[in-house]
Order: sequence, then C-alpha cells, then structure tokens
Amino acid sequence: MRSLLLVLLLAACAPMQATHEAAPATPAAAAMAPVPELKPGVPAGYLGKSLPDSLALLPPPPAAGTAGFANDVAVSRASQTLVDTPRYSLAASDADLTPAHAVHAFECALGVPITQAQAPRTLLLLKRTMVDAGLGTYGAKNHYNRTRPFVHFQEGTCFPADEAALRKDGSYPSGHTAIGWAWALVLTEVAPDHTDALLRRGRAFGESRLVCNAHWQSDILQGRAIASGVVARLHGDAVFRDDVVAARGEIEALRQQGAMPTTDCAAEAAAIDIRIPGVQ
Repeated sequence: MRSLLLVLLLAACAPMQATHEAAPATPAAAAMAPVPELKPGVPAGYLGKSLPDSLALLPPPPAAGTAGFANDVAVSRASQTLVDTPRYSLAASDADLTPAHAVHAFECALGVPITQAQAPRTLLLLKRTMVDAGLGTYGAKNHYNRTRPFVHFQEGTCFPADEAALRKDGSYPSGHTAIGWAWALVLTEVAPDHTDALLRRGRAFGESRLVCNAHWQSDILQGRAIASGVVARLHGDAVFRDDVVAARGEIEALRQQGAMPTTDCAAEAAAIDIRIPGVQ
C-alpha cells in the first residue's frame, strides 16, 4: 500500500520546488552536499530502508472487546466534545501535513520563524525527518490496517480533504503523531533551552489526531514510540548530525536578529491549554 505521507509529499512537490528556487543563496546552503529526492523538489529522508521495523516493535492494536479498546472508545468519544472549539481549529491546522504548512506548528515553541529564506537547513532537517518518522510507521500500518474512529462511528474529521485517503490508510500507529514527536525531539537538540515548549507542542500535535477524530489514543501512544526509535536511529547518520548543527546556528542567528514567529502564538497557546477529556 502506498503511504498517505508519501502521496502528500509528492503532491506538494511543485510548491516546495518553487520555494527552493526562490530562496536566496546562503553559505550553509552552498556547502551542502546534494540531497537525495523522492521526486524533484521533494527531499528524501536520511535513513532510506534503514528504518526501525514498526511491525516487529509494536504489539497488535487493542482488539474489540478488550479493556484497551474500551479505553480507546471512551477517549475518542470524549475528545469529540471539543468540536467547534479553538482546540478543534488547532487540530484541523495540525492535520495539514503539507510540509510548507506543517513546520509552522513549531515556530511558537521554537521562538523564531521557520522559512526557506531564513532557515533553509532547519527546514530541510524537518522535511527529511518527516519522511523518516512517517514512513517508519508503515510496517504496522499496512499489516494491521486498523479502522479509524471516524470510519468506525460513521462520522467525519476536522480535515475532510484527507478523509478519502484515510479510509484506505491504516490507523495504527499514527503517522502524524510520529512526525510531530520526531520534530519535537529533533528541535529539542537544535534549541535545548526551549525543551519544554517543544515537547509540549509535539505532544499536542499528536493529540490533535484525537480531536480530529482520525486516530485512537493507542495509535498516538505507539506513534510516539516509533518516533523515538527513528530519532535514536538518526543519531547514527552523519548527515543528520551535520544538519542539526547547521540548524542550531540558523536558530541562534535568527534570535540575535530578533526574528519572530509568523504564527499567532497567543491563540495557539490558548488552544493547547484546552484539555482533551480522558487524556492524562
């Protein structure tokens, strides 16, 4: 089965390529080795086929009739009480995995903008780890092909544009969660003084999938587990380590310049403060 993540990345090819060509040259960009691509303008991950095997690492998802599934159902139903709240709006924004959009989710936690013009190595780091974290979930996703809550309950999601694809894409573990948690972990290395804010945003990014009605809680918990494994594996890759160092330099330079996030950080913080019922 072709992964939804890969479909989204390839669909985003044209705007990503145009952004890349429009960016001004920087010393860091000039020193970079050629980056492998999934398609022109769409960078590949760092790990290729050397990803952790989610099917080997994860237990099966909770089966119907078990206490685990009863908890998934209870959390799912409680999360839907947040429809039409600011937390639901944030979930809808977090659902959009178009890379040019998704990376902005971490600007407030990081404290600076993440753009091709201002932070090209940081943006590349996030695009490439996005591929690794997302694709790292597909061994288990494709094997179990778990039905998503919105399909189970015959409802909709916070992001209708993805629903047709999601119906064919396994729910367990959550790829969105894996991406968000991997980004939080990697950015914590880039900006360790913002650790708490980054990890809080990474957790919220995954839990948005509950509010969106697209994933069960067990999907999200195991999405974090796979993200942690992927990031641990990334530390053995020299190119990844170099990109982390380069991103650290970009972020520090942006701070010295007084660059500010492009996101409404007050509204984001207020939305994250809304607790999801049943989630500890």
